[in-house]
Amino acid sequence: MTRTLLLVESNTTGTGRLFARQARSLGFEPVLAAAEPARYPYAAEDGVRVVRCDTADACAVLEADIGEPAGVTSSSEYFIPVAARVAAKLGLPGPDPVAVADCRNKAHQRAVLRAPCTVATSVSEAVAAAVEFPVVLKPAEGSGSVGVLRCETPEAVATQAAALLSVTHNERGLPVPAQVLVEPYASGPEYSVELFGDVVVAVVRKHLGPAPFFVEVGHDVPAALPPADETALIDTARAAVTALGLGFGAAHVEIRLTPSGPRLMEVNPRPAGGMIPELVRAATGVDLVAAQVSAVLGLSPDLRATRRACASLRFLTATATSVLSAGDAAEKASAVPGVAEARLSRADGTVVRPARDYRDRAGYVLAVSDRPRGARAAAAAGLDRLRAALVPQGGLR
Repeated sequence: MTRTLLLVESNTTGTGRLFARQARSLGFEPVLAAAEPARYPYAAEDGVRVVRCDTADACAVLEADIGEPAGVTSSSEYFIPVAARVAAKLGLPGPDPVAVADCRNKAHQRAVLRAPCTVATSVSEAVAAAVEFPVVLKPAEGSGSVGVLRCETPEAVATQAAALLSVTHNERGLPVPAQVLVEPYASGPEYSVELFGDVVVAVVRKHLGPAPFFVEVGHDVPAALPPADETALIDTARAAVTALGLGFGAAHVEIRLTPSGPRLMEVNPRPAGGMIPELVRAATGVDLVAAQVSAVLGLSPDLRATRRACASLRFLTATATSVLSAGDAAEKASAVPGVAEARLSRADGTVVRPARDYRDRAGYVLAVSDRPRGARAAAAAGLDRLRAALVPQGGLR
């Protein structure tokens, strides 16, 4: 019998395809369970078997024609809880389904971690919770900075709360709770700690776009922090993962380093998005996707660093509404010394607005050097050339 890895839905690009390819490299055939198979062109291109079923329901997945998988997982934020429940029912390796569900809902997560936060279910409750400005409003479930906004006034809080509470289903058609999180704004640079079990794989410096949004526009590995600050971030991340009952596989823990010390932003029970796994692999040689696939298949993940390099990634975003016209921008960006990869992620003719969340990123540049400054400079130079692909609306060449 063919040994298989069941993927419960997937990212439509990037790591979704990488999960499937990694399964094959380990001698397992990937099987993709999907409610809408057309979302995944890579499945047909790579010959991945797709099983259509209701992937919002663990029982429906188990009743589908999935065979007897050796492992179950998902690269999609939205379906990690279902994958965890399916794995548990089959007696396969995986995270605690209850811990994953608590972590996935940010209101539950904040309660477990006793983080400063008010959960509002109405506009009036959200406004009343905003005692000292600025505050940050975010949906109880979500990813990629979707719906996250810094608010400076009660009027802004009311408008954003109404917008968030009007959303009943996410982009995958799954119901979302009618909850808005109101949190005090934390100043200071943002980092993430990439854990695998109790192993610290990397500490990542994050770069954010302009307020009032929180779009991640770049990352650096290593973070190049003073040792005391790095230790404080790692200790905060480990304590949060332990408190939430996690510890299986990858965890992506986001933290702000405020003037008064680390402030936990959130814990994600999965490998990071935003190309961070590729950045970590370029800098350290550790493949987080390979490690996660190995873990759910009951194999020992390889977390040994095989190189000590510095890697920086910068995303292409628009400062004004623009139209993507690729030309030779990616080729010119790739020619910058130190740039390992430059790519556009949108088709020609796509209208690109100033970034409000991850969906507004139009491409990226990844650079590698033996020094942090060299990697950052190469990524910035490559991004300058890639920007030529964004033409102000009405000014197509």
